[in-house]
Amino acid sequence: MAMMTCRSLLLLLLISLFVSFGFAEIRFTEIRSDVRPIIPFDEFGFTHNGRLELNLSQIDLSDKNLDLNKIGFFLCTRDTWFHVLEQLNDHHVTCALDSELVKVVFRFESLKGKTSVNAVFPVNNADQYTLLFANCLTQVKVSMTVRSAMYNLEGKQNSRDYLSAGKTILPRVYFLLSLVYFSLAGIWVYFLYKKRLTVFRIHFFMLAVIVLKAFNLVFEAEDKSYIKRTGSAHGWDVLFYIFSFLKGIMLFTLIVLIGTGWSFLKPYLQDKEKKVLMIVIPLQVVANIAQVVIDEASPFGQDRVTWKQLFLLVDVICCCAVLFPIVWSIKNLREAARTDGKAAVNLMKLTLFRQYYVVVICYIYFTRVVVYALETITSYKYLWTAVLAGELATLAFYVFTGYKFKPEAHNPYFAIDDEEEEAAAEQLKLEDEFEL
Repeated sequence: MAMMTCRSLLLLLLISLFVSFGFAEIRFTEIRSDVRPIIPFDEFGFTHNGRLELNLSQIDLSDKNLDLNKIGFFLCTRDTWFHVLEQLNDHHVTCALDSELVKVVFRFESLKGKTSVNAVFPVNNADQYTLLFANCLTQVKVSMTVRSAMYNLEGKQNSRDYLSAGKTILPRVYFLLSLVYFSLAGIWVYFLYKKRLTVFRIHFFMLAVIVLKAFNLVFEAEDKSYIKRTGSAHGWDVLFYIFSFLKGIMLFTLIVLIGTGWSFLKPYLQDKEKKVLMIVIPLQVVANIAQVVIDEASPFGQDRVTWKQLFLLVDVICCCAVLFPIVWSIKNLREAARTDGKAAVNLMKLTLFRQYYVVVICYIYFTRVVVYALETITSYKYLWTAVLAGELATLAFYVFTGYKFKPEAHNPYFAIDDEEEEAAAEQLKLEDEFEL
């Protein structure tokens, strides 16, 4: 059952490999002796009052005596780029810079012997554009340092907004969600105090996960807020990555511990359950390192696809690994229900773990697959909705986990009469006959 789920999850996650949505902060890129005909730099959603700042320095061409009109930068939408490729294939144009479908930002013929240039290009047609460099002279090697900054001018004072249109409200979304998690943490502390006689160690572990998630959202809000205003995170990204790392490890560890029934069903972990943790925790370290590289690299960097493949592979392995302890608990509870004479008690536990298994699968599918699908099909103006959908799914998962595994003053497992016991035994018998 778990292996089938893992195979289908891996297949669905592959669609996210080719999806890249950057926040288009100020970027510095070095190009050295590059002969690629097209080099993509960054992607950004402009409003009707957008700007592109392009600063080139240390420009060096292997041959400066050719037609430099064939080398330069341009902006292009995704849909338009397919038409440009058709024009090139049909030989209607010989260079992407010559197509009337692109917005030419700068041609190297304007250098006139200079090795640096600063250009500001206004964008008045709202759309999502990609900044590309074209070198239609195959024999020319290009070296340069590129600083690119894309932003929209907002309000009466024309203040700069470095977040892509559609993601500009994310700082507020993250901050409001952090308040929700801090509120949940406060409610959980009150609940633990009220039910302190039936609190297990796993409940304090749940509290730690909630608090880490709340701080993670606070630092992500500050990270995006500084990028929005200045184009740089000013160190907030470091705190965000640290708490994202801790939250990721703690969340997957929590799912494994709940799946094993640690502390509330048994006070110890079996060897195979410890091995799962020994797999999940190091893989989460690798996944977080890969995520940092993906976030910090250019959306079209040469190594970005490799790191994204690594991240997806590790993420799939972690998602599959956390399912096995739940499956083992379900199997053990079914066997116990047939042998120890407490059919109703074990049936209730079995039902709870079955529900949790289904919810974990739904959570993994939604946050790994559905969110990527939303980013793919949603207009660039509303990309924040995909982020919000993923965060609400995570919030729902946290609430469900806390509600189902909360401490109880009167354990319902021991408040079962004889009729419920007989009914549960009959249900288990019917399930066994159905499986046969």
